[in-house]
Amino acid sequence: MKYCLFILLFLPIITISQEKVEGMIMEANEGKKHMGLSGANVYWMNSQIGTMTNDDGLFSIPFSKEYNKLIISYVGFKTDTLTVNAPKMLHHALQPSNMLNEVVVEQKRDALQKTFFSAQNVVTVNSAELLKAACCNLSESFETNPSIDVNFTDALTGTKQIQMLGLTSPYLLITQENIPMVRGASQAYGLTFTPGTWVESIQITKGAGSVVNGYESISGQINTELVKPLTDSGLFVNGYTALNGRYELNTHVNRKLTDKWSTGLYLHGNLRNSNVDDNGDGFLDVPLANQINVMNRWQYQNPETGFITFMNVRFLNDEKQVGQTSFDPDSDKFSTNAWGGEIDTRRFDASVKLGYVFPELPFQSFGFQASYSMHKQESYYGFNQYDIDHHSLYSNAIFNSILGSTQHKFKTGLTLALDTYDEFVNTQDFGRTDNSLGAFFEYSYDNLEKLSLVAGLRVDTHNRLGTFVTPRLHLRYTPWENSSFRGSFGRGRRAANIFAENQQLFGSSRLISIDNMGGEIYGLDPEVAWNYGVSYLQGFNLFNRQGNITLDYYRTDFENQVVVDWENPQEISFYNLDGKSYANSFQVELDYELVKNVEIRAAYKNYDVQTDYNSGRLQKPLQAKNRFFANIGYTTVPKENGSQWRFDYTLHAVGEQRLPNTSANPSEYQMEATAAPYSLMNAQVTKVFSQHFEMYVGGENLTNFMQDKPILGADDPFGPYFDTSIVYAPIMGSMYYAGFRYKL
Repeated sequence: MKYCLFILLFLPIITISQEKVEGMIMEANEGKKHMGLSGANVYWMNSQIGTMTNDDGLFSIPFSKEYNKLIISYVGFKTDTLTVNAPKMLHHALQPSNMLNEVVVEQKRDALQKTFFSAQNVVTVNSAELLKAACCNLSESFETNPSIDVNFTDALTGTKQIQMLGLTSPYLLITQENIPMVRGASQAYGLTFTPGTWVESIQITKGAGSVVNGYESISGQINTELVKPLTDSGLFVNGYTALNGRYELNTHVNRKLTDKWSTGLYLHGNLRNSNVDDNGDGFLDVPLANQINVMNRWQYQNPETGFITFMNVRFLNDEKQVGQTSFDPDSDKFSTNAWGGEIDTRRFDASVKLGYVFPELPFQSFGFQASYSMHKQESYYGFNQYDIDHHSLYSNAIFNSILGSTQHKFKTGLTLALDTYDEFVNTQDFGRTDNSLGAFFEYSYDNLEKLSLVAGLRVDTHNRLGTFVTPRLHLRYTPWENSSFRGSFGRGRRAANIFAENQQLFGSSRLISIDNMGGEIYGLDPEVAWNYGVSYLQGFNLFNRQGNITLDYYRTDFENQVVVDWENPQEISFYNLDGKSYANSFQVELDYELVKNVEIRAAYKNYDVQTDYNSGRLQKPLQAKNRFFANIGYTTVPKENGSQWRFDYTLHAVGEQRLPNTSANPSEYQMEATAAPYSLMNAQVTKVFSQHFEMYVGGENLTNFMQDKPILGADDPFGPYFDTSIVYAPIMGSMYYAGFRYKL
């Protein structure tokens, strides 16, 4: 029945006539042919009506006599305001801001943008939103965003794991410029390998994503757009220091070599060399660590031929030391002198994106993406040893065109992927090779004013997952102005990398049990799930100030899931789902400008995530059923020299959480059945001295809340009850930091 409904949606749709403004937004290029700008914001002044240009710089926006000022903005370019009094075709070129003596901003654009006209439920987080927190790496970029939950994974590594729709990050497709990035061996620490200053914007898509990007997305997609050599500052320096002994430095150097070639060199280094043990359990609250991260990025665009290319090359070396404060790797490694471990990661990746827009047919284009990565991790935790060497090759070819008119568009193409894993858990070899070939077709219809849909289908053949079909559908209906009803459904399939995704198990005395049922991945079957969702977005104007309210509900149903069972405190078990597993997520969010320059964002989330374990159906552990979020930001009006103040405050209220069962342990090594609710407060103050220099100070966990007894058996780390994996709250107290940003 699901497939019949999907096929029916591909039948011809009656075109609804309406008035609209269409055109292309381009980069000015000294009288030569211009190149379309992808992702430019196009919106009517003093309204909620807006859109973004597509990959070729094309846009369509409904025309209304109520508005006549069309604002066009893009990072690194001068914001323009056009007077449009009638439906028409527009071809407008933006001037790069580095060619101007000053930049005049006609109207402030929301730091977190929601579109009323996209069929997919997408939230765009731009650079202004990322500056509300220190944002040292990608895992820390979501503290002011209610769509993403951020939790610590264990009491050793200080690593933060993100969740969306009640599911952890392995069920998200995490891409960098739409190329899969955080997957396989990099699941545990990959988000910490992208510095925050490298990020230009983040697109968060709830529900099943586009078939163009693959079959692995189940609960959503997070795509990161990196800063561009052409539009980033010629020189950018960011320095950061925190009282917990963390130091970071980021430097960007960008140059325009010719009228077609630009390049950027991006350097990141961080160091933590202080022993911090705020809770006095004898273990480091955060690891001793150092990281060197270097990326070289090239941008080529030739307006005369229609070609645009991005090439990236990156090398990373990341080292962590965890365990007791007295642990010395030189003398204590694999001994009982002191408990400790090291996690050493070396990573190399390279990618290329090639785009071609047909000069005489601007609605038709061809794109090619390819990437290679080598991820090598050598690690040990006490006597547990875990090594993984993952090589990945990925390519995707995409053709875009129309069916009759620009209201009917399609994308089609081929995807090829190859992954090799050399993986050792203690002395056992779990190495394997995965390869897949897939083809996809995606149709989109958009009449802008009332209806849009994106319907996609892909077929993949995989040496371990088999041959399978992936359908996806996104639908948007606008019954009245400033509103959007959205619905979606889709299927996802993935191979669970059980050790790479659950490395916190190694920081314990638990035995590892795999119920080998003859499957192709660790003896287990592939994970398969359906995701369904509905959402409603309504803009409003109250007391002459704009705002919007969003309600959404999503459900994920697993046909099969690799169940990760922590309910026996002496063991961790992996087995195929026998029964039901589902995740229900409800969220209501309010965004509003309370008074001039004071913006509030508040959200309430409710999760019902349950799985049939061997011991019965249980709520997912370490998952709060109720969460509340609030963010208040105040920005002063900038002076002529660009100076201003920015103030941000964020509150996270986390409800009761079920904890894994520890009743089989002796009483001194038991935890309560549930963790009590708690609240966290973060704040930051930024002083902008000029367009070139600013400083910021801030604090996290201002109420100094810490989890009681985050490490079971800390007094006997080589004993049978040692466990660092049951973490539901911060294990370190208040943390204060300061930093600066300088750009030319």
